[in-house]
Order: sequence, then structure tokens, then C-alpha cells
Amino acid sequence: MKFFVAGQDNENRKPLSLKQIIPSVFTSGHLLCGMFSLTLAFDGRFVPASWMVLLALIFDSVDGRLARALDVNSQFGMHFDSLSDVIGFGVAPAIIMYGSALNRLGVTGAIVAAFFALCVVLRVARFNVTPSSGSRPYQGLPCPAAGLLMLSFLKAGVPVEAAPAVMAFFMVALGVLMLSSIPYSNAKKLKKENANKKKCFALLCVILLSIVLLQGAVFLLFWSVYIISGILRFDWDKWLAIIPPEPEV
Repeated sequence: MKFFVAGQDNENRKPLSLKQIIPSVFTSGHLLCGMFSLTLAFDGRFVPASWMVLLALIFDSVDGRLARALDVNSQFGMHFDSLSDVIGFGVAPAIIMYGSALNRLGVTGAIVAAFFALCVVLRVARFNVTPSSGSRPYQGLPCPAAGLLMLSFLKAGVPVEAAPAVMAFFMVALGVLMLSSIPYSNAKKLKKENANKKKCFALLCVILLSIVLLQGAVFLLFWSVYIISGILRFDWDKWLAIIPPEPEV
């Protein structure tokens, strides 16, 4: 079986090399995790479904890094990744939260779930048409953070079914943050060469201690801190990086 570059005519098509296919394999894993999450949600298994979304994030993180490392970035890969984001971080969290809590609000709950998914689609579309730069913060809350924060309530054992109105409020607020122009930290600009090792080590210790003490609730803490830090205009990457001294005049 051969794979060809999309958009080329039959005469000029060139088969893709193995290294060009590898990132898309991980993107496929991202998409499949989103689909598995949906099937689990339809069976009422909301906590396992939320863990599948977290696994989708891992695949999503790997495919981009592989594409950059192998120097095989392409329009196909970008759009494939974006479509997977819509499923894994938009539709899946919306369905999970609707089935576990929002359905108790009737039509209002369905509208809130649809609004959240729509905001993810708009956020991804804006990202695709905005000139990208690895050194710039994200414009608006990244959709993985929004989806995973909502699902963190389930991982933490919070009885979301008892407070559907609160969950609806959070979903609407996160949707607005995704469409906002609030800058959020972009980990792509933090490299091994410019990282402040002392601060990174201290942060790692805090993370490990939080995992031990909070266990399942640790994700709720992590994503909440990230989201609030953006609102406060705190740049984690800038804080963790070594700032080079200004040249003497």
C-alpha cells in the first residue's frame, strides 16, 4: 500500500516516506481515543471516557513534536490534527458532561454542551488561519485545557450530577475563554537550552508532591492553575526560562 501527497495530480503524485507517515499515525491514535471516549460515554462510563481524553492529549502532544523533529510539517497534518482536536477535546467532553450532569437541565443543558463544542471548532479554525509562531503565546485558552478541566471534575470524584447548573456555568465560561484574546503559555518556546533548571526542578517537586497528596484531584488543580494564570497574564514559559542579559551599550 502506498500513500501519496494530497492535492497532487495523478501524474505528479509522489509516495510519502515512512517518516512523513509516522506523525499521522499518532494523530490517528488521538482521533481513536476521542472516538473510544464517546463510545464509553454512550454506555454511561463517564470516568473511563474522561481518561481516554487524557490519553488523546498524550497522542496529540507526540504527533506535533514528531513532525517538527522529523521536519515533515504539512497542511494535511495540520488539518488532520485539528479535526482530531474537535472530536477529542470538543465533542467528547461535551457529550461526557451532558450525559453525566447537563442532561438534568433539559434543553438548556443540550445548548450548553453544543455551545462548548462550537467554541472548540471556532478556536481550532482561528488557530489554523492565524500566522503561527513557536515563540508566541496561544491566543485564547487552548481547547485541550478547556476540555480536560471539565473532565477533571469527574476524575476528582466530584458529584457533578448534583450541580448541573455549576457545570453549565463552567462550560460557558471556558467557551468564552477559548474565543478570547487572552494569552496563554506556549510550551513550544521553552527549550532544554534556555530552561531554568532550578525552577523546573522546583516545579517538578511540587507536581510530584501534588500527585501524592491529591491523587485523582491533581488534574483539577493543574488545569485550574493554568487557566487562572492566563487570566492573570502569568507566562509560565517566560518564568521557567533563563532570560539572557541585555547587551551593554
